[in-house]
Amino acid sequence: MVFKKLLGALGVGGPSVDTVLANPVAQPGGTLQGQVNLVGGTQDVQITGITLTLVARVEHEHSEGESVSNTAFAKFGVSAPLKLTAGENRSIPFAVQLPYETPVTTVGGWQLPGMAIGVRTEVEIAGALDKGDADPLGIAPLPVQQRVIEAFGALGFRLRSADLEAGHIRDSAQSLPFYQEIEFAAAPQYAHLCQAVELTFLTTPHQVEVVLEFDRRRGSDVINRYHLDHSAAEQDLTGTVDGWLQQAAAGGHHGHGGHGGGHGAGWGAVAAGAAVGVVGGFVLDEIVDEAVEEFFED
Repeated sequence: MVFKKLLGALGVGGPSVDTVLANPVAQPGGTLQGQVNLVGGTQDVQITGITLTLVARVEHEHSEGESVSNTAFAKFGVSAPLKLTAGENRSIPFAVQLPYETPVTTVGGWQLPGMAIGVRTEVEIAGALDKGDADPLGIAPLPVQQRVIEAFGALGFRLRSADLEAGHIRDSAQSLPFYQEIEFAAAPQYAHLCQAVELTFLTTPHQVEVVLEFDRRRGSDVINRYHLDHSAAEQDLTGTVDGWLQQAAAGGHHGHGGHGGGHGAGWGAVAAGAAVGVVGGFVLDEIVDEAVEEFFED
């Protein structure tokens, strides 16, 4: 990004700010590092504080339909009060830990359609808060999340879309004001079970709760829940996910769901190819690009 003039507090002649991310792609629960670069304006200023805010593009359902908002979901103070003299150049390094529930935006290096997360720099001067540009931030899956996504690809599911829904999943330990839904079109061998499956990760430092919602061809949707330790990333989870699907087909563990486990089918040599297969199902078009661009313009 380029330096942005802070006009809210001092108008023309005020300082400028530019945030540079050392790792523009991070992981849930990982460390985000970078520096906030400041350039003094035509006069000395007293900066009360600098805050980095994580914002995401979130969909809201209401009686009039749907709307989209840029929702803040984490804030980090990265500077104590300081005096910035006229024309001074100063860099403030930072290292902050992202929430474990931070949603995934990229898989296999591909941007998930419609997903947008940014880091907004807020500088407080003379009691006025100036919100700087949002720098794009990519979030890659944790290893165990990647294994689950790969398993769906290996079973023939096609990734259709992803979004963030405002609200809270009932009876869950969800901490953010929204949850992610990654939707897969059903593979032919599961067509009798459902038309699509929506995947949600609720991640903590110790485990991942996997919430699966099955869009059934007949009857009401089924929501099942399973739990995986992070150590499950060392296994092939194709057999585990297939077991979840067969369990849903048999009508087991509706609602609150059960606990996942197992060692999979031993297809580790094709794991990377499965991820590519999932990515091949993305719908990457201009509408998606425009939605992300509007997010950062706002």
